[in-house]
Amino acid sequence: MDTIIPSSKFNSDVHEDQFSLASETATKYSLEESHLEEFYNLENCVQRIKNCGIRTPKVALQFPDSLLCQSSQVAQIIEEKVDCRTYILADTSYGSCCVDEIAAEHVKADLIIHFGASCLSRTERIPVVFAFGKKKINVEHCCQSFQSCFPDKDCKIILIYDVVYHHSIDSIYSKLSSEYRSLVSTSLVHNDNDDNNSKKTRVGTDKSECRDNENITTCSKNLASENKCKTEDAYCRFGRRFVLENGCRIEDYVVFYIGEESLSLTNHMMAYNTCQFYSYNPESSRCRKETLSVNRLLMKRYYLIERAKDARVVGILIGTLGVANYLTILQRIKKILRQCGKKCFTFVTGKLSPEKLANFMEIDVFVLIACPENSIICSQEFYRPIITPFEIEIACTRARDWTGEYITDFHELLPGSAKHVEIESKGTEEVTDEVPDVSLISGKLRPVFTQQEIGKNRSDSLVLKNQNTTLSTQPTSAAGFLAQRSWKGLEPKRGETEVTKAVEGRSGIASGYANEPFNTSS
Repeated sequence: MDTIIPSSKFNSDVHEDQFSLASETATKYSLEESHLEEFYNLENCVQRIKNCGIRTPKVALQFPDSLLCQSSQVAQIIEEKVDCRTYILADTSYGSCCVDEIAAEHVKADLIIHFGASCLSRTERIPVVFAFGKKKINVEHCCQSFQSCFPDKDCKIILIYDVVYHHSIDSIYSKLSSEYRSLVSTSLVHNDNDDNNSKKTRVGTDKSECRDNENITTCSKNLASENKCKTEDAYCRFGRRFVLENGCRIEDYVVFYIGEESLSLTNHMMAYNTCQFYSYNPESSRCRKETLSVNRLLMKRYYLIERAKDARVVGILIGTLGVANYLTILQRIKKILRQCGKKCFTFVTGKLSPEKLANFMEIDVFVLIACPENSIICSQEFYRPIITPFEIEIACTRARDWTGEYITDFHELLPGSAKHVEIESKGTEEVTDEVPDVSLISGKLRPVFTQQEIGKNRSDSLVLKNQNTTLSTQPTSAAGFLAQRSWKGLEPKRGETEVTKAVEGRSGIASGYANEPFNTSS
């Protein structure tokens, strides 16, 4: 459940008691109050609040768990500089990298300020301002590590970074671009509204600068992979944009990532799996060649796709309520599952846990709709595999084949994206002549259903499929699945229990009931 705390009731004394057992991550983020304004660029936040056009706006301040220790100080600074009402959002329903619009709507917030790292997923309901923070980084050491990794000055390199280090990218790029002519830097693209409400923001270098503001607006709206954005060789993905040299492909480049080992790094490595990655960790000041076997990870994901092909009942997990177009991809997945004859159920469970999903043993596989950084779930601890919308499309749509390319952002699957494919409509005659597929897991033929069979609730387990008298197994009903379970719940055993009169039970409290002897030692 979301926690919304008015900042006026969140004094520093309560804050110190509440976070006395904070983790080491929270400790290293702690700053003096005099440095908070510079660290978060609070002047920009205050100016954006003033530009809301509301006399006393309600501002929601969203902090991740590691930065909650600074929330009361930040709220106090903002309220001292501008007439507004601030609310601190804690315990987000989903990942802290996503903007929690649902919690902000509980207090009818006019503006959300998101602090810390972000996935830069696009939102729709409430204007958002991002305050990433300026984490420390040794620029000189980072440049030296970069040069040691790439002695060849003609090497084609893409510079990608975690958003918390965006303040140092201009300095890093200016030091390296004079030596590395083919160095490409990324710029951040999100829907952080500027003073003219034009929904565009850019942080980057001259190399990847998009001089036409309309191009950046297009990227912010689509966030699609390899969209041309009215400029050739412009790539827009995960809220980041970069432009390649004329005639070059993404396979010709290596990637240098600045940031700690995180979901963001894994997400980029999966998306650009044809590129070699190098990473520099500013916390430990170490640079390394990433040895994560992307091919092995892709093989594991392909195994999950085969599991999805064998699944009869699919559970759709809503892993976000703030990312734009999550309902659109939900309807698309439902349409795909209906066409291939699979039953589906939709679940809104908040943060995922094996205990939550274990309550739905009828489900064969789960599909998670979430932001790109939270889409890939290691489902080893779960009883059923969890896959992405891209993987369910490969499993259930013939128009999309497995080529080794991997998509984590579901926006790239929607109409208007370069990676969008039309969902074929299977008619009766078309399915009749289709050759059955063979499962790579069980070695058996997978059933193929016609449109007349889809959606029917039949009690018989075998039905006539076509004129060739090929038999197909219909998905079992919920009652049939319950009959196969070893435990079916509490049994009432009506008429088998002896009827007795009501008797008086225990009285008192659990530490010492009235009928128990008094313990003098306590």
